[in-house]
Amino acid sequence: MSKTTNFQQFEKMHEEQLPVPKHKLHDWTHFAGLYAAEHVAATEFVIGATFVALGAKTMDIILGLLIGNILAVLSWTLITSPIAVETRLSLYTYLNKIAGDSMSKLYNWANILIFTVISAAMVTVSSTAVRFAFNIPAQLDWYPTNMWFILIVILVGMFVVFVAIYGFNAVSEFSGICAPWLFTMFASGAIVLLPALSLDVLGKTLPAGWADFINIGNQSIWTGVNSDGESGIGLVEVIGFGWAANTITHFGLIDMALLRFAKKKSYGLATSTGMLFGHYIAWIAAGIMGAGTAVILGKSIVELDPGDVAYYALGWSGFVIVIVAGWTTAITNLYRAGLAAQAVYSRQSRRKTTLIVGMAMVVVACFPFVFSQILPLLTYAGLLVVPVGAIVFAEHQLFPKFGYTRYWSKFQDYAHSFPAVASWMIGLIFGFGLNMLDVMSFYYLFIPTWVFTILVYTLLAGRYGAKESYPEAEKKEQQFNEEVEAYHQKLAAEELQLEKDNSAFSKVLQIVAYSALAITLFLAFRVLLSSPDEAVYQVNRDTFYQVGFVCTLLYFVAAYWAMQRGKSTSTK
Repeated sequence: MSKTTNFQQFEKMHEEQLPVPKHKLHDWTHFAGLYAAEHVAATEFVIGATFVALGAKTMDIILGLLIGNILAVLSWTLITSPIAVETRLSLYTYLNKIAGDSMSKLYNWANILIFTVISAAMVTVSSTAVRFAFNIPAQLDWYPTNMWFILIVILVGMFVVFVAIYGFNAVSEFSGICAPWLFTMFASGAIVLLPALSLDVLGKTLPAGWADFINIGNQSIWTGVNSDGESGIGLVEVIGFGWAANTITHFGLIDMALLRFAKKKSYGLATSTGMLFGHYIAWIAAGIMGAGTAVILGKSIVELDPGDVAYYALGWSGFVIVIVAGWTTAITNLYRAGLAAQAVYSRQSRRKTTLIVGMAMVVVACFPFVFSQILPLLTYAGLLVVPVGAIVFAEHQLFPKFGYTRYWSKFQDYAHSFPAVASWMIGLIFGFGLNMLDVMSFYYLFIPTWVFTILVYTLLAGRYGAKESYPEAEKKEQQFNEEVEAYHQKLAAEELQLEKDNSAFSKVLQIVAYSALAITLFLAFRVLLSSPDEAVYQVNRDTFYQVGFVCTLLYFVAAYWAMQRGKSTSTK
């Protein structure tokens, strides 16, 4: 077969079915922004309340979440990123090489369902903020009870679909704009409501130091007593919660879809923006905001929805943060769902499959029960996909060390790999069996399940042909990879290369955008540090609400304008 013929073959394939070309790789800043925006989501308001309901203690939250989220960053860096960078493939495509069509399609259907529902839940959350702003009744049933709410869901969902269908670059660009603002607003919200908690617990607006802060936390936020009045979870459980919250994406290898665009394996460390600044700070901030709002409204923190908390912490900017935080997470997960659907329907483009999945997502988002069940969904979804991540990890990382052959099932021309399918099923039985027997904390079940599945798959694969060598098939595989690289070099020579925009006006826009964030933080600290009594506190808080909303609008206008100018200059 000539190179021309091979190039024609590649041109008939969708780009998601081939490794990512070198000229489309991204720097670490893309991933820092992407993970920052995705993991500062509207669900952080709910998770903040969840730790209160579970009865965690203040120091357990501060230490446990730090350790758990560091472990999550290391999981992405040591497990997901190396495989993603070496293969340049999404898990959906790579699994097909390992396990064949049958298991790949079954697994991809599971991912379509999981990520569509997660996206739908985020759209529902964003819609609750809009509902709050327009005084539409709260949607407390499992089905929608107001036509205006349905219309809001459709409009919010359409924006999510629009961004997701344009692929990784659009997702990354949108996340890059939102991430700095999301960090600023979560931090500001906690700072602004801390005086309300301090007044309630200590009788003064400003805690005198660390001891006062811990006292506020123990008495008003993380009391160590759960919603049933019993002793709550401890340090070990909090660490497990922080680590296991994203097992679906790191141990489960789903984020190969994102990290395949990374120039270096070490870019897995960029997930720390999402884990340490996102989950860690956002979960603690959400607990403070929720407790502060509960004091102001005279309610329990577990009775509040994200719209309530965000409004009393941030004013009108609170509505924006719930909407944007929901969008950023929904867009990324809809992008993943579209990739999974494209892997099932390989003749269709990712844009088309994302559009179809997105339409289904909008319909699901109209049903409020989806959001109320999001935490159990995430937990069980992680346990569902971890065995598949273990299979891929074993074949890619361990088989070469054992003298086994990668892609042995593909080289045998099997439509499906019995060892892979059997290992997945046995792994699920093992994991959910441990859960039923209640032998250990649920948050750590993914670890023995992952190790057990690796052992099972290695033993079964060895019996079914992984120990054999396939020199002719391996030679063809190597030749195919070389032809793909030549095809990518051809594409790189033909495509326009972007030049960085260094114009003075663009720099001014960036200065304006970040100045708006700086002013927001300044006003938040002014509320905390310059409010000697409750009356002054309320005046300062109202000023923060008003000026902060103007800064929010100014930031997005300037940041978006600067981004568009940066994309406008190109050269051959």
